[in-house]
Amino acid sequence: MRILVTGGAGFIGSHLCEKLINQGHDVICMDNFFTGSKDNIRHLMDNWNFELIRHDVTQSYLLEVDQIYHFACPASPIHYQYNPVKTIKTSVLGTIHMLGMAKRVRARLMLASTSEVYGDPNIHPQPETYWGNVNPIGIRSCYDEGKRVAETLMMDYHRQNKVDIKIIRIFNTYGPRMALNDGRVVSNFIVQALQNKNITVYGEGQQTRSFQYVDDLLNGVFKMMQKEAFIGPVNLGNPNEFTIRALAEKVIDLTGSKSKLVYQDLPSDDPAQRQPDIALARQQLDWEPIIQLEDGLRKTIPYFEEKLRRNM
Repeated sequence: MRILVTGGAGFIGSHLCEKLINQGHDVICMDNFFTGSKDNIRHLMDNWNFELIRHDVTQSYLLEVDQIYHFACPASPIHYQYNPVKTIKTSVLGTIHMLGMAKRVRARLMLASTSEVYGDPNIHPQPETYWGNVNPIGIRSCYDEGKRVAETLMMDYHRQNKVDIKIIRIFNTYGPRMALNDGRVVSNFIVQALQNKNITVYGEGQQTRSFQYVDDLLNGVFKMMQKEAFIGPVNLGNPNEFTIRALAEKVIDLTGSKSKLVYQDLPSDDPAQRQPDIALARQQLDWEPIIQLEDGLRKTIPYFEEKLRRNM
């Protein structure tokens, strides 16, 4: 098939491009390189099945494709809060443009939504039936509400225009090709630990997250894209829950770091708990994560060691 991946030079998008090429598909990577990196796709550039388009999804574009994986959007707070208006435009206008393309060429379209649609949840763990507890005017709203509107657009195009859609809600994902300045907790802790710097923990570190390795996510993505008669939304995440402090201590142990924990005030609207209910993914996709946190960190740490060496 001929497949478009928006955000294809990003952390998850680049892994997706690589695996699709390995499956024999022709892959078009579209990225504006705000958070994506050419380093993530450099090894694909000479591949006959790979094509790169430098383009911003907030502007329309005409292509003939069979499938669209719409993964374009900054996903870490430090990046999506840098230009919040652009962030919400990416989710809303970008999704409208991809839906228009899918409608025109009758392509199947997958939206990479997020666990952030649940906000600071009052239900734990979070099932897909939960409508969320989101602050519509907070500093995270550009991302949270942008993705909620993107899901609305997906469903309305499906109901009104019969567009073939898939919606996944991605929970915290980590692995090689995360950016050094990503601003997310796994990359922050690993980089600080490898440099023997103090590790920054917000609040008392008792807020919880669930961390899935990127390979587990992609297995779920492919199963969802191939599944007939199921559009989602579906949670894709690891249901094992860890406190932020426990994650920091595990990273220190695995890196042999001399780092100490330092505590700062919690950011505004930071969720206290985040854990996926994956019963629907198990039922519909026969999917669940198999790579546990320690094993995933062992696969990820060498990538950051090499990246730090190159940047010295």
